[in-house]
Amino acid sequence: MEKKKILTGDRPTGKLHIGHYFGSLKKRVELQESGEYEPYILIADVQALTDNFNHPEKVRDNVREVAIDYLSVGINPEKTTIYIQSMIPEVAELTVFYSNFVTIARLQRNPTVKTEIEQKRDLFGESVTYGFLGYPVSQAADITAFEGAFVPVGEDQLPLIEQCREIVRKFNHVYGDILVEPEAVLSSGKRIKGLDGNEKMGKSLGNAIYLSDSEEVIMEKVMGAVTDPNRIKKDDLGNPDVCMVAYYHNLFTSKEDCKKVCEECRAGKRGCVACKKELAKNIIEELRPIREKRAYYEAHPELVDAILKEGTKKARNTAKATMKKIKQAMMLNYFDDTEMSV
Repeated sequence: MEKKKILTGDRPTGKLHIGHYFGSLKKRVELQESGEYEPYILIADVQALTDNFNHPEKVRDNVREVAIDYLSVGINPEKTTIYIQSMIPEVAELTVFYSNFVTIARLQRNPTVKTEIEQKRDLFGESVTYGFLGYPVSQAADITAFEGAFVPVGEDQLPLIEQCREIVRKFNHVYGDILVEPEAVLSSGKRIKGLDGNEKMGKSLGNAIYLSDSEEVIMEKVMGAVTDPNRIKKDDLGNPDVCMVAYYHNLFTSKEDCKKVCEECRAGKRGCVACKKELAKNIIEELRPIREKRAYYEAHPELVDAILKEGTKKARNTAKATMKKIKQAMMLNYFDDTEMSV
């Protein structure tokens, strides 16, 4: 029985951090090891260019970095296909075809797109680019080119998957039952707050711990984490509910020890400095295997490139097979591909 495909991915705009680790990476490894699905993970460099078109070097430099992060957390290229989006021209071709099924008004009503346009006012001003407005169409091409049956997403991304489903339904209505209608699967991973208490962790905010951070950098970042602002002295009664150190203890410390941390904080028996040092030690230990694997791949970039090349080759063959069916349905198969080879 053919396994159903799962499609996920990340924009290569920087190294991945613990927000990605808890939000999606651990789940991807779990799905991979279940053996129930055929996972595809794209490095979405084309999508990254929609708001980084003026800094292509940023995107280019981070493609390999993201791939190394994948491999370091346990993504196995023998079980999961890792590929580069821009190297699959069928996706760009499908994007053009699908653009006939979506109106500008519909794109402008997409809640996710509206929110992200507002966040990019500094870049676009009052006039958003066609590429950024239309990236849900490109995303639909990404999903359907690989016949993705399941797409794990956060709740804020659900409107994008629904837009893809609309495109699939319209296409199938016109051309026959060709495309697989994907199903959104809400990620079980939660969004991780930044060290400063911000609801979002990110490079631009300077509040993230990266999977590639050294022990010294992790310690430095944790020592600067936001704590209870009302706690001045060590014996002051603390409130772990407003302390980012306690928040991260819940992620990296055993339940028993975390309970003890919070109890001692509330009783004024635990100082913030000692608490931070213990947290940093726990983070360092959990990320140690990842850092060690990362160091290996950093020392062997040719191996990373070979993995990307092989994964992209496999993905391209899958997309070609899908495109052949689509062009037949759209009556665009004027000549056999072999007749057009040069």
